Amino acid sequence: MNKLIKIKDMIGKYGISARALRYYEDMGLIASVRNDDYPYRLYNESAVKRLEQILILRRLNIGIKDIRRVFSVPGSDVVLEVLDKKISDIDDEVALLHELKEVIQAFIQQIKDADFSNDGDVKLLYERAKDIEAQLVNIDYDGNAANVNRLLEVTEKLEKKPDVVRKLPHFYNIFNVSDPIGACELYREAFSVEKISEDYPDGTAHIGIEINGFFILLRQEEEPVAEKYPGQACCVRFEAQGDLRKAYDILNQADKGEIHADWEWTPLSAFVTDKYSIHWMLCV
Repeated sequence: MNKLIKIKDMIGKYGISARALRYYEDMGLIASVRNDDYPYRLYNESAVKRLEQILILRRLNIGIKDIRRVFSVPGSDVVLEVLDKKISDIDDEVALLHELKEVIQAFIQQIKDADFSNDGDVKLLYERAKDIEAQLVNIDYDGNAANVNRLLEVTEKLEKKPDVVRKLPHFYNIFNVSDPIGACELYREAFSVEKISEDYPDGTAHIGIEINGFFILLRQEEEPVAEKYPGQACCVRFEAQGDLRKAYDILNQADKGEIHADWEWTPLSAFVTDKYSIHWMLCV
């Protein structure tokens, strides 16, 4: 039987978000499995291998549409066609870079011809222009990228970030709750999210989830949480009204919510306080 890998291990090993994994699943590129002993997504060795292939193609800036074509047709014809097209795109980009280089060099020459070097501040600009010129002249566009390390260096500098694949924001919200594990399960169901981190410093649970690109840390706190932290709140925006209504129904277990339609700024919104005393504003 194939070894099953947890979603948090996939995230840690490959540096991608839970949202990216869900997106690849939604697009039919990889598949997860579940078992009765573990409530979150698991991935077998075949899914891991496929993910590695996806990440390599994304590193080469191959679009999701073309990646689906590569995996949907047996043989190498499609992948060769896609890579040939990418080479053509790179040639076009190189031509544009050469054109940009000529424009910048012309600008540098204009600065030199102005002879502003006697002025202290402009002299710094003049010296900087000489540095830029030297860097431009030394750029080699011969296309020789024989080793993988050089490929990674270049793509890191000129990388076009893949859709949905990104790092978590540096800022996040902390929700102090009596039961982080239970709260994680509630929010996983309401917002269709996954647990992305779990820790137990000083014996208390700290669980991380991501909702619509925003990181939330669920931190264990003894009762009464509502009295100590009365203002814990979050606003979540949905793409579809059905998703909002689903989340509202799940969060409204304590029957402390209200829903509004046809407001001036949104066709549907809701306010609800869940059983962990977190206040939610939901809108589309």
